[in-house]
Amino acid sequence: MPARLACSLCVLSLAALLLHANTPRAQSIGIFEGQSDVGSVTPPGTAHYDLNTGVYTITAAGANLWAATDGFHFVWKKAQGDLALTADIDFPEKTGEHNPHRKAVLMFRQTLDADGAYADVAQHGSGLTALQFRQAKGDATGSIELNIDPPERVRLEKRGDVFTLYLSLHGEPLHASGASVKLHLDEPFYAGIGLSAHDPNAQETATFTHLEFEQLAPAAATAPTTLLSSVQVIEVDSGRATIAYAARGNAQAPSWSRDGSTLVFNQDGKMYSVPADGKGTPQAIDTGSATGCNGSHGFSPDGKWLAITCTAPGNPGNRVYVIPAAGGTPRMVTANPDSYFHSWSPDGKTILFSRPNKGALNIYSIPAEGGAETALTNGTGISDDPDFSPDGAFIYFNTDRWGGMQIARMSADGSHVEQLTFDQFRNWTPHPAPDGKSVVFLSYSPEVTTHASNKEIALRILTMEDGKTRVLENLIGGNGSMNVSNWSPDSKRVAVVSYELLPAGGAAEK
Repeated sequence: MPARLACSLCVLSLAALLLHANTPRAQSIGIFEGQSDVGSVTPPGTAHYDLNTGVYTITAAGANLWAATDGFHFVWKKAQGDLALTADIDFPEKTGEHNPHRKAVLMFRQTLDADGAYADVAQHGSGLTALQFRQAKGDATGSIELNIDPPERVRLEKRGDVFTLYLSLHGEPLHASGASVKLHLDEPFYAGIGLSAHDPNAQETATFTHLEFEQLAPAAATAPTTLLSSVQVIEVDSGRATIAYAARGNAQAPSWSRDGSTLVFNQDGKMYSVPADGKGTPQAIDTGSATGCNGSHGFSPDGKWLAITCTAPGNPGNRVYVIPAAGGTPRMVTANPDSYFHSWSPDGKTILFSRPNKGALNIYSIPAEGGAETALTNGTGISDDPDFSPDGAFIYFNTDRWGGMQIARMSADGSHVEQLTFDQFRNWTPHPAPDGKSVVFLSYSPEVTTHASNKEIALRILTMEDGKTRVLENLIGGNGSMNVSNWSPDSKRVAVVSYELLPAGGAAEK
């Protein structure tokens, strides 16, 4: 080979090597394999990894990460198995005009298509933190939001098909936020970080510091677990959820104050109230001598009284009591034990409750001031969870009198029973909306024959005008999720408890 040609080839090889070494995508994205604009992003987004500081910086435009089409810049690697992404997220540009809905995310995603399935932790420019998800390609995005101060550190865990948001607000160990969702991603999928400006005509910048990408070991089948309860408020029209309260333990049965500002729930035998917007902490309600209170409770129509189901000295077994709305000395309503409150009549004069007897479960009414009870059903099977219609004309309940558990209603005196659902699901706990237009209830799969806890359930809405049902939300729950009326006074929201079994002590709490 001529010397001049050999030299030329050497120069070309060296130039190619230098070009490759200085290509941003080859050296500037740290642990990740690639970066892509997902959807429409103009000008193209950029990402850089600073080897000295360990900081990832993304600059991008993009309309949003929402609805059925996304527009954002994504820095990714192919992945499989159980994983966790953890980082401190910040928007370094804090002065000037910036869209409060700009979103920096930790994400697991099926494809790079604009409408691909995904789960992410989204830190908004406004400070809002949310677990966002698209269950399947082309679906609308769902969201579970936290009205809290911006956390210092966030983590998204994927264990099987369950994605969970962990956070640390002020340097404390990472802990479960109460936001989790179940969706399936085929392997391999994408894992990474991203940014959307929430404005197709602007660019924003976000940084990801102390980023960790971990492969999680499968949990041992015998490993101890602990229950996490998440009290959530779900918008009926949009499906967006806000966490009002989340903690380890068994919280149950959120019901609304008459002004729509607070929720009442029970946990560990005690009653609590918490702001419905998620911006406060629970406050214990004084129930006097009544203890062991459970998920059968609710405010009177005038908001002055709270019916509770508890035990009291000298009266063993659950009975219905009434206390002042702010708490105080309990007054016993039902003399017979094993009685569980379910509903007030619209005029506040009557209380509905249920009581088991020799394997059956039936519905009764009693004057709110106490007195003689009246049996409204007397079957040998199950009739349970009665709730008055807003006009007092009907009582909605669930019953197995036609075979599998279905939703029904009857006249207020127990006559004229009418079946309302006719499907293969096991349907429980119907609650009519205050406007009378719809009924919310929960559905188990056909093989679940009891009002079990910690099962995959669907929250469904029955529209009374046309008799059609739709799924509002899928979650883990059952008994305790919505035992009593859970509609907001304006009929726009429902409150529910979802549950999750976490590793005892918290696998991510470090």
